[in-house]
Amino acid sequence: MIYLDAAATSLQKPEGVYSAVDHAIRAMASPGRGGHEPAMLAADLAFDCRCDAAELFHMDAPENVVFTFNATHGLNIAINSLVRPGDRVVTSGYEHNSVMRPLRLRGAEVVVAASPLWDANAMASAFAAALPGAKAAVCTMMSNVFGFITPIEDIAELCRKNGVPLIIDASQAAGNMDIDFKALDAAFIAMPGHKGLMGPQGTGLLLCGQRGLPLLAGGTGSDSKNPDMPADLPDRLEAGTHNITGIAGLREGIRYVKEHGPARIGRHEAELLRRLGEGLGKVPELELFLSDDARVQGGVLSARHPRIDCEFIAETLGTAGVAVRAGQHCAPWAHKMAGTEHTGTVRFSVSPFNTPQEMDQAAEITAECVKKLLADRK
Repeated sequence: MIYLDAAATSLQKPEGVYSAVDHAIRAMASPGRGGHEPAMLAADLAFDCRCDAAELFHMDAPENVVFTFNATHGLNIAINSLVRPGDRVVTSGYEHNSVMRPLRLRGAEVVVAASPLWDANAMASAFAAALPGAKAAVCTMMSNVFGFITPIEDIAELCRKNGVPLIIDASQAAGNMDIDFKALDAAFIAMPGHKGLMGPQGTGLLLCGQRGLPLLAGGTGSDSKNPDMPADLPDRLEAGTHNITGIAGLREGIRYVKEHGPARIGRHEAELLRRLGEGLGKVPELELFLSDDARVQGGVLSARHPRIDCEFIAETLGTAGVAVRAGQHCAPWAHKMAGTEHTGTVRFSVSPFNTPQEMDQAAEITAECVKKLLADRK
C-alpha cells in the first residue's frame, strides 16, 4: 500500500516507537502512583518526554508541557480556559472542527477572518481588522485540507499588539515545521502525538503559556489532600492515569523529529508534494489545489474531478492500493474559503517515510482509477 493519509494519522513510525511501546506496556506502571521501580520508570519516562518536547519547541519549562489524548483535547482545555459565553473570538477561515465546535459549545461569538486560499497577506489583514476588542484568537499553522501554511508569526504579533491571547492549532505543523514557543508567545499551542510527531494514537501535547483551567478533575498522584486540582502545571491539567505506553512511543517519535529536524522533514514532504502534483497534473480534468508558491504549502494536496464524486475516487484508490481521504475533512470553513464546500476534495498527504517513486506510482494509479470511473459512467 502507498499510504498518503498522514494528515489523519502517521501509519509508518520509526522503529524505536514500536519498541518503546512494547517495553513500556511490559515494564512500566503509572507515574506518581508508587515508589516502586515500575512506577518510577514511568515517572522518569514522562519527565524525559516533557524535556524532549520542551527542547524541540523552545520552551524553558518542561512542566508547561501537558500530556493530552489528542489535539482536540488540548484545544478544548485552551478554549475552556480563555473563552466565556458571549466572548468575541477571532479565527482563521481554515479551522478544524476541533476549534469551531468547542467555540460553539462554549457560546462564543465567532468572527472568521476570511481570506482566499494561499493569500497569507490577506489573512494577516483580516486578523488585523478583526482583533480589536476580541477576547481570544485561534489560528491553525497549516490547513489540514489544503496544506496552506498560515502567517502565524504575523498573527501572533498582531495578537500581542492588541492584547489578545492566541491559541495555536499545530496539528499539521508539529514535526514538519519549526515551532518556537517563546517567539510566538502564544497562550497555548495544541498538537496531536500521532501525526507529524510519529507517536501512537491517543497521545497529544498542550504547550502552556499560562496555567489554564482544568477540563477534567480527578487524581493526579500528587497533593491528594487538596479537594481542588493542584495549582501548578502539569498536574493541574492532567487528571487520571496517563497513557504511559503512548507517551513512551511519543517520546521516541519526538526524538526522531529532533534528530532529523522538523524543517528538513518539511522540505522533504514539500518536495514529494510537488512531484505528486506534477504527476496528478497530467490526469485529464482533475483540479489540483496546488499553490504556485511552494513556501505556503506543506505536505497536503487536495484535488477534485468535475464529473466524479470524491468519495468514489478515494474508494477506488484504496482498492488499488493508495490510501487517501475524501470529503470535508472535518473542516467545512476551509472548503468555504476554497469554494469546495459542495464537492469536498480528495486529500493526498505525505510523511517522512514516503518516497519519490511512490509519488509517481500514486499519480499513475490515480490516472487509471479516474479513467475507469469515467468509463463506468458510460
